Amino acid sequence: MGTTYDEITLKNTGDVEMKARGLIKESEVRQTTIQVVADTGADTLIINEAVRAALGLRVVGLAEAWLADGANPDCKVTEPVDVHWKERSMTCRPWLIANAPEVLLGAIPLEDMDITVDCKRQQLVGKHGDKQVRYIR
Repeated sequence: MGTTYDEITLKNTGDVEMKARGLIKESEVRQTTIQVVADTGADTLIINEAVRAALGLRVVGLAEAWLADGANPDCKVTEPVDVHWKERSMTCRPWLIANAPEVLLGAIPLEDMDITVDCKRQQLVGKHGDKQVRYIR
């Protein structure tokens, strides 16, 4: 087993909504395509300051976080982002760890997009093939 990386696209959800209402053009939607680490031990999407700045996200709250090494960093919560992987997507409020060396795609976005980590092949795969399945609880 090793570290699993993949590429996702993040879009500022507020911009996506303004585009849907005809208030801005598609070219004005702030977005970035980045390499992420699939981290099933992380709860949610963890971004760093560079990603926050690229998407123009405001900090809207705080969250208490504990890292694998026992550190307890200041963790801020930002405005929502749309997370896209292949033909799948979901919306979440990322946690910001300003100096994080890598962006982490955690358990909640993985589960919501019906994605699992294939540790043997070190890649992300759809749990149900190419079809995104959502559960109503």
